[in-house]
Amino acid sequence: MKTHTLPLLRCLKLLPALVLLPWSLSAEPVKDRPVSDNEALVQIALLLDTSNSMDGLIEQAKSQLWKIVNEFNDAKQHGKAAVVQVALYEYGNNNLSVGTNYIRLVQPFTRDLDAVSDHLFKLTTHGGQEYCGAVVREAVDRLTWEASPQVYKAIFIAGNEPFTQGTVNPNEACRAALQRGIVVNTIHCGSQAAGESGGWRTGAALAEGKFMTIDQDKAIVRLEAPQDKEIARLSIELNKTYISYGREGPRAEANQLRQDENAAANAAAGASVQRALTKISRNYDSSGWDLVDAVKRKGVAPSSVKPEDLPKEYQQLDEAALQKLVEEKSTERERIQSEIKKLNEAREQFLADKTREQGEADTLDAVIGKAVREQAAKVKIEFK
Repeated sequence: MKTHTLPLLRCLKLLPALVLLPWSLSAEPVKDRPVSDNEALVQIALLLDTSNSMDGLIEQAKSQLWKIVNEFNDAKQHGKAAVVQVALYEYGNNNLSVGTNYIRLVQPFTRDLDAVSDHLFKLTTHGGQEYCGAVVREAVDRLTWEASPQVYKAIFIAGNEPFTQGTVNPNEACRAALQRGIVVNTIHCGSQAAGESGGWRTGAALAEGKFMTIDQDKAIVRLEAPQDKEIARLSIELNKTYISYGREGPRAEANQLRQDENAAANAAAGASVQRALTKISRNYDSSGWDLVDAVKRKGVAPSSVKPEDLPKEYQQLDEAALQKLVEEKSTERERIQSEIKKLNEAREQFLADKTREQGEADTLDAVIGKAVREQAAKVKIEFK
Protein backbone atom coordinates (compact mmCIF):
# COMPACT_ATOMS: atom_id res chain seq x y z
CA MET A 1 0.00 0.00 0.00
CA LYS A 2 1.27 3.45 -0.86
CA THR A 3 1.78 6.06 1.80
CA HIS A 4 2.01 9.79 1.17
CA THR A 5 4.05 12.21 3.24
CA LEU A 6 2.59 15.60 4.03
CA PRO A 7 4.62 18.58 2.88
CA LEU A 8 6.86 19.90 5.64
CA LEU A 9 5.12 23.22 6.17
CA ARG A 10 1.73 21.60 6.62
CA CYS A 11 3.18 19.05 9.03
CA LEU A 12 4.73 21.83 11.11
CA LYS A 13 1.37 23.58 11.31
CA LEU A 14 -0.16 20.44 12.83
CA LEU A 15 2.82 19.25 14.87
CA PRO A 16 1.26 19.86 18.31
CA ALA A 17 -1.80 17.84 17.34
CA LEU A 18 0.21 15.01 15.81
CA VAL A 19 2.34 14.66 18.91
CA LEU A 20 -0.74 14.27 21.09
CA LEU A 21 -2.85 12.15 18.79
CA PRO A 22 -1.53 8.80 17.49
CA TRP A 23 -1.85 8.12 13.76
CA SER A 24 -3.99 5.08 14.50
CA LEU A 25 -6.88 7.32 15.57
CA SER A 26 -7.00 9.09 12.24
CA ALA A 27 -9.76 7.02 10.64
CA GLU A 28 -12.29 7.40 13.44
CA PRO A 29 -15.10 9.57 12.07
CA VAL A 30 -16.21 12.80 13.67
CA LYS A 31 -19.67 12.45 15.16
CA ASP A 32 -22.24 13.20 12.48
CA ARG A 33 -24.47 16.23 12.62
CA PRO A 34 -28.10 15.01 12.47
CA VAL A 35 -29.89 15.47 9.17
CA SER A 36 -31.78 18.76 9.35
CA ASP A 37 -35.34 19.50 8.27
CA ASN A 38 -34.12 21.04 5.01
CA GLU A 39 -31.97 18.04 4.05
CA ALA A 40 -32.89 14.75 2.33
CA LEU A 41 -30.86 11.71 3.37
CA VAL A 42 -29.18 9.31 0.94
CA GLN A 43 -27.53 6.10 2.22
CA ILE A 44 -24.97 4.23 0.12
CA ALA A 45 -23.14 1.10 1.30
CA LEU A 46 -20.08 -0.03 -0.65
CA LEU A 47 -19.23 -3.74 -0.35
CA LEU A 48 -15.79 -4.30 -1.87
CA ASP A 49 -14.06 -7.59 -2.59
CA THR A 50 -10.50 -7.36 -1.18
CA SER A 51 -9.24 -10.74 -2.34
CA ASN A 52 -5.91 -10.98 -4.15
CA SER A 53 -7.25 -10.20 -7.62
CA MET A 54 -9.06 -7.02 -6.59
CA ASP A 55 -6.23 -4.49 -6.27
CA GLY A 56 -7.55 -2.66 -9.32
CA LEU A 57 -11.04 -2.38 -7.82
CA ILE A 58 -9.66 -0.86 -4.62
CA GLU A 59 -7.58 1.62 -6.62
CA GLN A 60 -10.68 2.70 -8.54
CA ALA A 61 -12.63 3.13 -5.30
CA LYS A 62 -9.84 5.22 -3.76
CA SER A 63 -9.71 7.60 -6.67
CA GLN A 64 -13.44 7.83 -7.39
CA LEU A 65 -15.10 8.09 -3.95
CA TRP A 66 -15.46 11.86 -4.37
CA LYS A 67 -17.00 11.62 -7.83
CA ILE A 68 -19.60 9.11 -6.61
CA VAL A 69 -20.65 11.40 -3.74
CA ASN A 70 -20.62 14.43 -6.05
CA GLU A 71 -23.51 12.96 -8.03
CA PHE A 72 -25.71 14.37 -5.25
CA ASN A 73 -24.09 17.78 -4.82
CA ASP A 74 -26.93 19.63 -6.58
CA ALA A 75 -29.64 17.01 -6.06
CA LYS A 76 -32.87 17.87 -4.24
CA GLN A 77 -35.93 16.04 -3.00
CA HIS A 78 -39.06 18.20 -2.65
CA GLY A 79 -36.80 21.23 -2.42
CA LYS A 80 -34.55 19.69 0.24
CA ALA A 81 -30.84 19.31 -0.48
CA ALA A 82 -29.60 15.71 -0.66
CA VAL A 83 -26.90 14.71 1.83
CA VAL A 84 -25.01 11.44 1.65
CA GLN A 85 -24.03 8.88 4.28
CA VAL A 86 -21.51 6.25 3.17
CA ALA A 87 -20.78 2.86 4.75
CA LEU A 88 -17.95 0.53 3.77
CA TYR A 89 -17.50 -3.25 4.01
CA GLU A 90 -14.69 -5.45 2.79
CA TYR A 91 -15.14 -9.15 2.10
CA GLY A 92 -13.23 -12.07 0.59
CA ASN A 93 -9.96 -11.30 2.38
CA ASN A 94 -8.25 -14.27 4.04
CA ASN A 95 -6.69 -11.97 6.62
CA LEU A 96 -10.19 -11.75 8.08
CA SER A 97 -11.76 -14.41 10.31
CA VAL A 98 -13.42 -17.48 8.80
CA GLY A 99 -15.91 -17.16 11.65
CA THR A 100 -17.14 -13.89 10.12
CA ASN A 101 -17.25 -15.34 6.59
CA TYR A 102 -14.20 -13.20 5.79
CA ILE A 103 -16.26 -10.03 6.22
CA ARG A 104 -15.36 -6.79 8.00
CA LEU A 105 -17.44 -3.71 8.64
CA VAL A 106 -14.83 -1.08 7.87
CA GLN A 107 -17.02 1.99 8.43
CA PRO A 108 -20.67 2.29 9.53
CA PHE A 109 -22.79 4.99 7.92
CA THR A 110 -21.17 8.38 8.27
CA ARG A 111 -21.12 11.82 6.68
CA ASP A 112 -17.43 12.14 7.54
CA LEU A 113 -16.15 11.47 4.03
CA ASP A 114 -12.53 12.07 5.05
CA ALA A 115 -12.84 9.06 7.38
CA VAL A 116 -14.23 6.90 4.55
CA SER A 117 -11.37 7.96 2.28
CA ASP A 118 -8.84 7.23 5.00
CA HIS A 119 -10.20 3.70 5.39
CA LEU A 120 -10.17 3.10 1.63
CA PHE A 121 -6.49 3.98 1.42
CA LYS A 122 -5.70 1.51 4.20
CA LEU A 123 -7.41 -1.47 2.54
CA THR A 124 -5.13 -4.27 1.37
CA THR A 125 -5.89 -7.45 -0.57
CA HIS A 126 -5.11 -11.04 0.40
CA GLY A 127 -6.34 -14.52 -0.45
CA GLY A 128 -9.92 -15.01 -1.41
CA GLN A 129 -13.12 -16.67 -0.21
CA GLU A 130 -15.77 -14.30 -1.52
CA TYR A 131 -19.18 -14.86 0.05
CA CYS A 132 -21.52 -12.30 -1.53
CA GLY A 133 -24.68 -13.58 0.15
CA ALA A 134 -23.09 -13.33 3.57
CA VAL A 135 -21.85 -9.75 3.13
CA VAL A 136 -25.18 -8.54 1.68
CA ARG A 137 -27.04 -10.07 4.61
CA GLU A 138 -24.54 -8.56 7.05
CA ALA A 139 -24.95 -5.10 5.53
CA VAL A 140 -28.75 -5.32 5.55
CA ASP A 141 -28.92 -6.53 9.16
CA ARG A 142 -26.13 -4.57 10.81
CA LEU A 143 -26.08 -1.13 9.23
CA THR A 144 -28.43 1.53 10.61
CA TRP A 145 -30.76 2.02 7.65
CA GLU A 146 -33.42 4.71 7.84
CA ALA A 147 -36.94 3.30 7.80
CA SER A 148 -38.49 6.09 5.72
CA PRO A 149 -39.44 5.08 2.15
CA GLN A 150 -38.40 8.60 1.10
CA VAL A 151 -34.72 7.78 1.74
CA TYR A 152 -32.75 6.43 -1.20
CA LYS A 153 -31.03 3.36 0.25
CA ALA A 154 -28.61 1.40 -1.91
CA ILE A 155 -25.99 -1.33 -1.66
CA PHE A 156 -23.28 -1.58 -4.29
CA ILE A 157 -21.41 -4.88 -4.12
CA ALA A 158 -18.40 -5.44 -6.39
CA GLY A 159 -16.40 -8.61 -6.96
CA ASN A 160 -15.25 -11.13 -9.54
CA GLU A 161 -16.11 -14.62 -8.25
CA PRO A 162 -19.56 -16.27 -8.55
CA PHE A 163 -22.23 -14.43 -6.57
CA THR A 164 -23.49 -17.75 -5.25
CA GLN A 165 -20.44 -18.78 -3.17
CA GLY A 166 -20.82 -19.48 0.55
CA THR A 167 -23.50 -20.91 2.81
CA VAL A 168 -25.76 -17.83 2.82
CA ASN A 169 -28.20 -17.82 -0.09
CA PRO A 170 -27.52 -14.52 -1.91
CA ASN A 171 -30.96 -14.45 -3.51
CA GLU A 172 -32.63 -14.62 -0.10
CA ALA A 173 -30.29 -11.87 1.17
CA CYS A 174 -31.26 -9.66 -1.77
CA ARG A 175 -34.97 -10.28 -1.24
CA ALA A 176 -34.55 -9.35 2.44
CA ALA A 177 -32.87 -6.11 1.39
CA LEU A 178 -35.75 -5.17 -0.90
CA GLN A 179 -38.27 -5.83 1.90
CA ARG A 180 -36.53 -3.03 3.82
CA GLY A 181 -36.51 -0.70 0.82
CA ILE A 182 -32.82 -1.26 0.06
CA VAL A 183 -31.80 -1.58 -3.58
CA VAL A 184 -28.92 -4.01 -4.25
CA ASN A 185 -26.72 -3.20 -7.23
CA THR A 186 -24.18 -5.80 -8.36
CA ILE A 187 -20.92 -4.93 -10.10
CA HIS A 188 -19.14 -7.87 -11.64
CA CYS A 189 -15.45 -7.27 -12.26
CA GLY A 190 -15.14 -9.20 -15.49
CA SER A 191 -17.17 -10.15 -18.52
CA GLN A 192 -20.93 -9.82 -18.72
CA ALA A 193 -21.30 -13.51 -19.57
CA ALA A 194 -19.32 -14.62 -16.50
CA GLY A 195 -21.31 -12.23 -14.32
CA GLU A 196 -24.61 -13.55 -15.57
CA SER A 197 -23.65 -17.22 -15.21
CA GLY A 198 -22.28 -16.49 -11.74
CA GLY A 199 -25.58 -15.10 -10.47
CA TRP A 200 -24.73 -11.40 -10.33
CA ARG A 201 -27.58 -10.37 -12.62
CA THR A 202 -30.12 -12.46 -10.68
CA GLY A 203 -29.14 -10.91 -7.35
CA ALA A 204 -29.62 -7.40 -8.69
CA ALA A 205 -32.95 -8.25 -10.30
CA LEU A 206 -34.35 -9.65 -7.03
CA ALA A 207 -33.60 -6.38 -5.21
CA GLU A 208 -34.66 -4.04 -8.05
CA GLY A 209 -31.05 -3.09 -8.57
CA LYS A 210 -28.81 -2.85 -11.57
CA PHE A 211 -26.34 -5.47 -12.83
CA MET A 212 -23.16 -3.85 -14.11
CA THR A 213 -19.74 -4.97 -15.28
CA ILE A 214 -16.41 -3.16 -15.13
CA ASP A 215 -12.78 -3.82 -15.95
CA GLN A 216 -11.31 -3.45 -12.47
CA ASP A 217 -7.75 -3.45 -13.80
CA LYS A 218 -8.30 -0.57 -16.17
CA ALA A 219 -6.37 2.47 -14.97
CA ILE A 220 -8.65 5.49 -14.79
CA VAL A 221 -7.12 8.40 -16.64
CA ARG A 222 -9.45 11.34 -16.93
CA LEU A 223 -9.34 14.02 -19.55
CA GLU A 224 -7.50 17.00 -18.12
CA ALA A 225 -9.36 20.27 -18.33
CA PRO A 226 -7.60 23.65 -18.39
CA GLN A 227 -9.23 24.52 -15.05
CA ASP A 228 -8.07 21.41 -13.13
CA LYS A 229 -4.83 22.71 -11.64
CA GLU A 230 -6.39 25.94 -10.40
CA ILE A 231 -9.31 24.05 -8.83
CA ALA A 232 -6.85 21.74 -7.03
CA ARG A 233 -4.81 24.73 -5.83
CA LEU A 234 -7.88 26.49 -4.49
CA SER A 235 -8.89 23.30 -2.66
CA ILE A 236 -5.68 23.55 -0.65
CA GLU A 237 -6.24 27.27 -0.07
CA LEU A 238 -9.65 26.38 1.33
CA ASN A 239 -7.95 24.57 4.21
CA LYS A 240 -6.66 27.88 5.57
CA THR A 241 -10.27 28.90 6.32
CA TYR A 242 -10.77 26.14 8.93
CA ILE A 243 -10.48 26.70 12.68
CA SER A 244 -10.25 23.35 14.44
CA TYR A 245 -11.85 23.15 17.87
CA GLY A 246 -12.72 20.61 20.50
CA ARG A 247 -11.33 17.14 21.11
CA GLU A 248 -11.92 16.06 17.50
CA GLY A 249 -10.37 19.14 15.90
CA PRO A 250 -6.63 18.40 15.62
CA ARG A 251 -7.12 14.82 14.44
CA ALA A 252 -9.79 15.76 11.90
CA GLU A 253 -7.69 18.62 10.55
CA ALA A 254 -4.73 16.27 10.14
CA ASN A 255 -6.94 13.77 8.33
CA GLN A 256 -8.28 16.47 6.01
CA LEU A 257 -4.74 17.25 4.88
CA ARG A 258 -3.90 13.59 4.51
CA GLN A 259 -6.90 12.98 2.23
CA ASP A 260 -5.87 15.99 0.15
CA GLU A 261 -2.51 14.24 -0.30
CA ASN A 262 -4.21 10.95 -1.19
CA ALA A 263 -6.39 12.70 -3.77
CA ALA A 264 -3.38 14.51 -5.22
CA ALA A 265 -1.63 11.16 -5.67
CA ASN A 266 -4.60 10.13 -7.84
CA ALA A 267 -4.84 13.40 -9.76
CA ALA A 268 -4.58 11.63 -13.12
CA ALA A 269 -7.84 9.85 -12.29
CA GLY A 270 -9.48 13.18 -11.44
CA ALA A 271 -9.52 12.63 -7.68
CA SER A 272 -8.06 15.97 -6.61
CA VAL A 273 -10.60 17.96 -8.62
CA GLN A 274 -13.52 15.79 -7.50
CA ARG A 275 -12.41 16.15 -3.88
CA ALA A 276 -12.34 19.92 -4.29
CA LEU A 277 -15.93 19.82 -5.55
CA THR A 278 -16.94 17.73 -2.55
CA LYS A 279 -15.26 20.16 -0.17
CA ILE A 280 -17.38 23.08 -1.43
CA SER A 281 -20.62 21.10 -1.19
CA ARG A 282 -23.13 20.51 1.57
CA ASN A 283 -21.91 16.91 1.70
CA TYR A 284 -18.58 17.99 3.17
CA ASP A 285 -19.77 18.67 6.71
CA SER A 286 -16.97 19.70 9.07
CA SER A 287 -19.23 21.19 11.75
CA GLY A 288 -18.09 18.56 14.25
CA TRP A 289 -14.53 19.90 14.32
CA ASP A 290 -14.38 23.23 12.42
CA LEU A 291 -15.66 26.31 14.24
CA VAL A 292 -16.53 28.17 11.03
CA ASP A 293 -18.81 25.35 9.88
CA ALA A 294 -20.15 24.82 13.39
CA VAL A 295 -21.28 28.46 13.57
CA LYS A 296 -22.91 28.27 10.15
CA ARG A 297 -24.54 24.84 10.32
CA LYS A 298 -25.17 24.27 14.03
CA GLY A 299 -25.47 27.80 15.37
CA VAL A 300 -22.55 27.36 17.77
CA ALA A 301 -21.58 30.63 19.45
CA PRO A 302 -17.80 31.24 19.27
CA SER A 303 -17.95 32.59 22.80
CA SER A 304 -19.10 29.17 24.03
CA VAL A 305 -15.82 27.51 22.99
CA LYS A 306 -13.21 27.22 25.72
CA PRO A 307 -9.82 28.78 24.86
CA GLU A 308 -8.06 25.46 25.49
CA ASP A 309 -10.27 23.83 22.84
CA LEU A 310 -8.87 26.15 20.14
CA PRO A 311 -5.52 26.03 18.30
CA LYS A 312 -2.75 27.54 20.40
CA GLU A 313 -2.44 30.62 18.17
CA TYR A 314 -6.08 31.57 18.88
CA GLN A 315 -6.29 30.82 22.60
CA GLN A 316 -5.49 34.40 23.67
CA LEU A 317 -8.22 36.01 21.55
CA ASP A 318 -11.04 37.73 23.40
CA GLU A 319 -14.68 37.11 22.48
CA ALA A 320 -14.90 39.97 19.96
CA ALA A 321 -11.64 39.05 18.26
CA LEU A 322 -12.66 35.40 17.94
CA GLN A 323 -16.03 36.37 16.49
CA LYS A 324 -14.28 38.60 13.94
CA LEU A 325 -11.86 35.81 13.03
CA VAL A 326 -14.71 33.36 12.38
CA GLU A 327 -16.48 35.92 10.18
CA GLU A 328 -13.31 36.61 8.19
CA LYS A 329 -12.64 32.90 7.65
CA SER A 330 -16.25 32.36 6.60
CA THR A 331 -16.11 35.20 4.07
CA GLU A 332 -12.84 33.92 2.63
CA ARG A 333 -14.26 30.39 2.37
CA GLU A 334 -17.30 31.62 0.46
CA ARG A 335 -15.04 33.55 -1.90
CA ILE A 336 -12.91 30.48 -2.68
CA GLN A 337 -15.97 28.27 -3.03
CA SER A 338 -17.45 30.72 -5.52
CA GLU A 339 -14.22 30.69 -7.55
CA ILE A 340 -14.16 26.88 -7.65
CA LYS A 341 -17.81 26.73 -8.73
CA LYS A 342 -17.20 29.21 -11.54
CA LEU A 343 -14.13 27.31 -12.73
CA ASN A 344 -16.02 24.03 -12.60
CA GLU A 345 -18.82 25.36 -14.80
CA ALA A 346 -16.28 26.05 -17.53
CA ARG A 347 -14.58 22.71 -16.84
CA GLU A 348 -17.82 20.74 -17.18
CA GLN A 349 -18.58 22.34 -20.52
CA PHE A 350 -15.09 21.52 -21.79
CA LEU A 351 -15.39 17.87 -20.65
CA ALA A 352 -18.91 17.48 -22.02
CA ASP A 353 -17.66 18.41 -25.46
CA LYS A 354 -14.72 16.01 -25.21
CA THR A 355 -16.81 13.15 -23.83
CA ARG A 356 -19.21 13.39 -26.74
CA GLU A 357 -16.23 12.91 -29.03
CA GLN A 358 -14.58 10.02 -27.16
CA GLY A 359 -17.31 8.33 -25.11
CA GLU A 360 -17.14 7.35 -21.43
CA ALA A 361 -15.53 4.19 -20.02
CA ASP A 362 -17.33 1.70 -17.80
CA THR A 363 -15.37 2.26 -14.59
CA LEU A 364 -16.60 2.04 -11.00
CA ASP A 365 -17.60 5.70 -10.69
CA ALA A 366 -19.33 5.75 -14.09
CA VAL A 367 -21.55 2.73 -13.51
CA ILE A 368 -22.46 3.79 -9.96
CA GLY A 369 -23.21 7.34 -11.14
CA LYS A 370 -25.64 6.12 -13.77
CA ALA A 371 -27.35 3.75 -11.33
CA VAL A 372 -27.89 6.25 -8.52
CA ARG A 373 -29.46 8.81 -10.81
CA GLU A 374 -31.95 6.31 -12.19
CA GLN A 375 -32.84 4.81 -8.81
CA ALA A 376 -32.91 7.99 -6.73
CA ALA A 377 -35.38 9.46 -9.20
CA LYS A 378 -37.87 6.86 -7.99
CA VAL A 379 -37.98 8.54 -4.57
CA LYS A 380 -38.35 11.95 -6.21
CA ILE A 381 -34.73 13.05 -5.98
CA GLU A 382 -34.06 15.42 -8.83
CA PHE A 383 -30.64 16.10 -10.32
CA LYS A 384 -29.31 19.24 -11.92
